[in-house]
Amino acid sequence: MPREWSHFSYREEGGVGTVTFDRPGDLNELAFEVFRDVRDLADELQGRGDEVRVVVLRGAGAGFCSGGDAELILTGLGEADPRDVYDFAQVTGACVRNLRRLPQPVVAAVNGLAAGAGAVLAMACDLRLLAERARFQFLFTRIGITGGDTAVCWLLPRLIGLGRASELLMLNEGIDSETALEFGIANRVVPDQALEGALEDYLERLLAAAPAGLAMTKDLLQRAVAEDTVEEFEGWTESLPMTRSEFGEFRAGFTGRRRPSTAP
Repeated sequence: MPREWSHFSYREEGGVGTVTFDRPGDLNELAFEVFRDVRDLADELQGRGDEVRVVVLRGAGAGFCSGGDAELILTGLGEADPRDVYDFAQVTGACVRNLRRLPQPVVAAVNGLAAGAGAVLAMACDLRLLAERARFQFLFTRIGITGGDTAVCWLLPRLIGLGRASELLMLNEGIDSETALEFGIANRVVPDQALEGALEDYLERLLAAAPAGLAMTKDLLQRAVAEDTVEEFEGWTESLPMTRSEFGEFRAGFTGRRRPSTAP
């Protein structure tokens, strides 16, 4: 029997393990514990390739995942000491690292907004299937932290190139599903009502493939782009701005929907 998880829904059926972020009233915001649970689940699944052949990440309700709970996490990090902030950054980076190291294919079914860390978790998947209403938003520098949050500076340039990654992360640009497909973030975009059918098609094709062949393909692809030291370095750089005095003002500006007074 699969382990029960408290901070998201998880089920296994027909060789598919499905993670559903299920705080739909808050567009599936992530609390601290969700990052730890995603990290631990991905770690457990590495040794269960015979039982779980494909992993799916999805969101309940109208969105995929709106990222970290801004009020809970930003307030907590603003009051934490530097070591605690660094430890949290290591946990978020480990979510990405463990998802990338899974031998099973991981599919993100993005039904709506994917923002902040939610967008990064989608990008940590091997395949991203988008509904037409899906959109991505990168908010990191807007709230006073680096674009290195959750290893996004490691992932994004490898998906879309340095120039486009710079634009999205430095300007906090949001993109719709059509642009995501053009940039290479999305593998496929389908009408909203066709998302379930398109996901089933992906799963059927992945389950029909040889598990060992898929696992070796993932490993070779990962080795082709991997620089593990960068993932560790991003955890360090992510934590630095949170220890600076202006972080509190950026946090207050973001939660209060106003421009930070320290901004030019």
